[in-house]
Amino acid sequence: MQRTLIWIAGLLFAGSVLAVPDELEDSYAKLQTAVTNKDAAQVKELAPKVCELARQLAAKAAPQDPDEKTRWEKSVKYAKELEVYSEYALYSIAVQSPPATQVEFFEMLVKQSSKSKYLGMGYGQYLVALSQAGQAARMREVAQRGIVNFPNDLDLLLVMADWDMNHNQTASAGVHAERLLAAASRSAAPEHLSAADWERKKAQAMGRAYWIAGMAHSAKGEYSLANQDLRNALPRIAGNDAMLAAAYFHLGVANYHLGRQGLNFRQVQEAAAFSEKAAAIKGPYQQQAWTNAHLMKQEAEKMRGAR
Repeated sequence: MQRTLIWIAGLLFAGSVLAVPDELEDSYAKLQTAVTNKDAAQVKELAPKVCELARQLAAKAAPQDPDEKTRWEKSVKYAKELEVYSEYALYSIAVQSPPATQVEFFEMLVKQSSKSKYLGMGYGQYLVALSQAGQAARMREVAQRGIVNFPNDLDLLLVMADWDMNHNQTASAGVHAERLLAAASRSAAPEHLSAADWERKKAQAMGRAYWIAGMAHSAKGEYSLANQDLRNALPRIAGNDAMLAAAYFHLGVANYHLGRQGLNFRQVQEAAAFSEKAAAIKGPYQQQAWTNAHLMKQEAEKMRGAR
């Protein structure tokens, strides 16, 4: 964030020879001071003002005179930089504030510039702030709106997939999970995250996405895809008993069907082993998993004896 402040401050010096309205220069200087002082009230007032004045300057028609046109081009470039700075100002206050204030400033940023790079950097924190501020019911709406401009954002896609999964919209959850997996596989680390932080974030998101995708495929009887996705999920969801129980249970079901279809008694044995793992975890899958494991073992023995 400090790099951004220094960069913009350098532009102010360069812009001092340009045809920039005094009101814009004055408002921008005050906004810089407010950001430095972490003065939320002043930033709330000044950021929209700087943005509007900058847009007015950038919208002025180009003059015909070559010298004046060069001057105009520099003014337009400068105005656009100030508009970006006004977005940064809102973001800088948001990420340093309590949840309710975060929500307020992120929503100001969405209203001011729904494609701002600072939203790309901040949507994850925005969504967390919504939950912490008691506004979790709005998370899907915010994610759905944001995904229009940031279609590969892992935080937005994961909220969409999770929300749909938790509201029994399994097919839609699977679609968003698959989109997340595709986005994660082709996305480089964003500028605001270190490579290590990005890999950690990506692994967590992909673990949840593989699990959701696998559950969605299992619900549709797409057992080969369910088997593939849930196996990929296992190392990424270690320690989460609720997710592991479901994954083991559905891996048992998937491998049982695949083993029977392929007349592969070893795969049916593996299905029984997955079911036993599900049965060892307390929860809603436990009793049915024990029953499944017993029946699957019997089926495997019959298949082996018939060979």
